[in-house]
Amino acid sequence: MPNAKVLAKKQEDAKNLKEKFDKSKLVILADYRGINVEDITKMRAELRKTDCEYIVAKNSTLRFAVKDSDIEGISEYLEGPTAVTFSYDDYVAPAKVLYDYAEKSDFYKIKAGIMDGKVISADEIIKLAKLPSKEMLLTQLATVLLANIRNLAVVLDQAREKQEENA
Repeated sequence: MPNAKVLAKKQEDAKNLKEKFDKSKLVILADYRGINVEDITKMRAELRKTDCEYIVAKNSTLRFAVKDSDIEGISEYLEGPTAVTFSYDDYVAPAKVLYDYAEKSDFYKIKAGIMDGKVISADEIIKLAKLPSKEMLLTQLATVLLANIRNLAVVLDQAREKQEENA
């Protein structure tokens, strides 16, 4: 039986984790077994650029953190070493970073995730990772809108010319 001080620390850790789960748009669980310190340091730096938080936590603490939440089915993924990435603003960027590392590594594996409170599979995270970035989507949208405006301007100019001919 743990002493009161140890138990209080575990409860505080679980409470902090629960808050992170609650405010995250996307949570990604990964098995980091076998990845070296240099690669984890690089990955953490890339994740910080996307305003994500990467932590390693005990599965028992993670289970306790999600125990009273609406997240169903996550406990089955809390086996073996577990690293957790919390993304508070973006769905795609952290998935891309972790997927890139998983592709380069024989060891690093994406287990599952939680998106907007629902458990998603590793395959669904990979699909997120393969989506264009927010910046790319905005560029594509701007291109489409500008093309439509340009086409409208051409049509209006042609209509004006036709009116001038008929007048």
